[in-house]
Amino acid sequence: MQLIDGKAVAAQIKKEIADEVAQLKAEGRKVPHLAAILVGHDGGSETYVASKVRTCEEVGFKSSLIRYEDDVTEAELLKKVDELNNDPDVDGFIVQLPLPKHISEQKVIEAIDYRKDVDGFHPINVGRMSIGLPCFVSATPAGILELLKRYGIETQGKHCVVLGRSNIVGKPMATLMMQKAYPGNCTVTVCHSRSKNLKEMCQAADIIIVALGVPEFLKADMVKPGAVVIDVGTTRLPSSVTKSGFKLTGDVKFDEVAPLCSYITPVPGGVGPMTIISLMRNTLLAGKKAIYKDLPAV
Repeated sequence: MQLIDGKAVAAQIKKEIADEVAQLKAEGRKVPHLAAILVGHDGGSETYVASKVRTCEEVGFKSSLIRYEDDVTEAELLKKVDELNNDPDVDGFIVQLPLPKHISEQKVIEAIDYRKDVDGFHPINVGRMSIGLPCFVSATPAGILELLKRYGIETQGKHCVVLGRSNIVGKPMATLMMQKAYPGNCTVTVCHSRSKNLKEMCQAADIIIVALGVPEFLKADMVKPGAVVIDVGTTRLPSSVTKSGFKLTGDVKFDEVAPLCSYITPVPGGVGPMTIISLMRNTLLAGKKAIYKDLPAV
């Protein structure tokens, strides 16, 4: 069993991005600028956005944080999105989810200029990804692909089971794993809460990507020897052994599954660190206008 060290890979990519930004500066070119909109005071969102801002500083990007209280109106938020769309200094921006219930997340996502949508959530980016065109790929699936690539894990012809069908991880992950590319060229099965014979399907898988948000869902009797297991789950559970009183727990019962695997990601330190660094890669691409040079806004 080999542990897939997302922390080490993310650190390596962070250095690569920082070196490229230093080169841009040396050539007198514009440094990428990432803006983030944060609504309210959700603990997870606060931590995540703070980490994004800090990583921007570490790689040499310019960053802006725009904050609103929970009672911001949808119209006011959409007005700010429009301003960022039209600000030539902002290369990419994100609206941190979830949003308060009175605001339509889909309406906000669709209002973002797809050429600045570094989260990769806009329907144009999702559509382009689904047919294999250059686009911004959402950060978690992009990070998983990078881990598979950097560890040289064979995917061609393999049976990949994706547990979960969310728009952010499950669906794009399944699409990417079946693309004519590396990593990819898999036979993909997507399982979810309505799937029957789920255990048998997992037992037949060469690669299992678990993105359910159900702590320790995947157990040893669901995994065949030699399988590759990628755990996307991050649930905070009460713990008496940690200083914070909480423990980050994945969707995989790690201690019993790991001995069976050829490769497995831990939680924390697996997929998590790759998510933010993938966002930084998208921002670098946005800053260099590397994907959408001549395509019109919508």
